[in-house]
Amino acid sequence: MDFIESTVEADGERLACTVIEPDGPDGPGAAAPTALLMHGAGGGDRQRCLPLGRELAAAGCRAVVFDFAGHGASTGTLGALSLGRRARQARAVLDRHAPDGPLLLVGFSMSGQTVADLLRVPELAARTTAIALAAPAAYARETHELPFSDPEFTNTLRRQGSWRSSTAFAALAAFPGRALLVLPETDEVIPAEVTDALDAALRTGAARPYDRITLPGADHLLGRWLGARPEECARVAAALLAGTAAGTAAAAAVAAGWRQG
Repeated sequence: MDFIESTVEADGERLACTVIEPDGPDGPGAAAPTALLMHGAGGGDRQRCLPLGRELAAAGCRAVVFDFAGHGASTGTLGALSLGRRARQARAVLDRHAPDGPLLLVGFSMSGQTVADLLRVPELAARTTAIALAAPAAYARETHELPFSDPEFTNTLRRQGSWRSSTAFAALAAFPGRALLVLPETDEVIPAEVTDALDAALRTGAARPYDRITLPGADHLLGRWLGARPEECARVAAALLAGTAAGTAAAAAVAAGWRQG
């Protein structure tokens, strides 16, 4: 597979991106999806998403990972970032690297909210065939445009139950495509009641294919944890792609890995 480094000028920043192109005749083709993988907050960056991106590319998908402003090799400061800016930056990366065709949206931690924000854009929701949320978070509606350095952002997060006003729940409940919830055995960051509410939203609609995976021994930093465990990373990729031609190939690779192990 080919790794192509690029930058995207968006939202007043220069965003560092890596596009992973599948190999040879089993490459994506016109109808294959592009997977956008988005890291979490704090010390997160695109490097943590690369292992899962490689697994998806090995199954025939294009994978796009990038650093939000203030993270990794992108410009900007973390304090000036906001949930709204994260969504706009993600959309700009899609406009550059996946302007059409089917999409897979993958969000770790804070980017669980970002996946939901992208699903609120009708033209993106219509193109999205599957989503994966890894140890996802949800945030109060009123925090959406607050810079992370604004004390009101932190104060709102600390207010009991403020997350209940998040727009994520309605957006996820309305999504008709495949959904995967990936959880660590122990999450010291996301309250269990937030996880339960997201799980309930994803279960809405009996026709939606939905799976929930709990990874024994994992903690909240799932990107880092998966990167150190290739077999588990491959299993998550196969679960996301289940029911597709790429998923069949990924599942076969996982089974082969287990047999060899």
